[in-house]
Amino acid sequence: MNFPTDLKYSKDHEWVKITGSEALVGITEFAQSELGDIVFVDINTVGQSVKQFALFGSVEAVKTVSDLFLPISGKILEVNTELNAKPELVNNAPYEGGWIVKIAVENTADLEKLMSAAEYQKLVGE
Repeated sequence: MNFPTDLKYSKDHEWVKITGSEALVGITEFAQSELGDIVFVDINTVGQSVKQFALFGSVEAVKTVSDLFLPISGKILEVNTELNAKPELVNNAPYEGGWIVKIAVENTADLEKLMSAAEYQKLVGE
């Protein structure tokens, strides 16, 4: 299983990658493997500011729906539109093409409440 060291991780299995004042957010390889085949991504918070660990959308797999929680506070700038036609990108490339939202970072201090790759790997027992 892959745990990129340039990301920060939440206990809810989301990852965040900061690039300047913006960040990409997605679910971890572990999370997608637990959910199974992703068939739909539902994000209705574009344009909204969402607090750290608050609900920002959901992913639907063949047998379940899972809520998504924002790992750091931010304004949802855009949804990865490729997921409309190819939601399986979340399964096939969770850290690259399968990112879910881009946000404007509102509070970088939120990163202190997240885990490193090593800490997250220990959490999931890999």
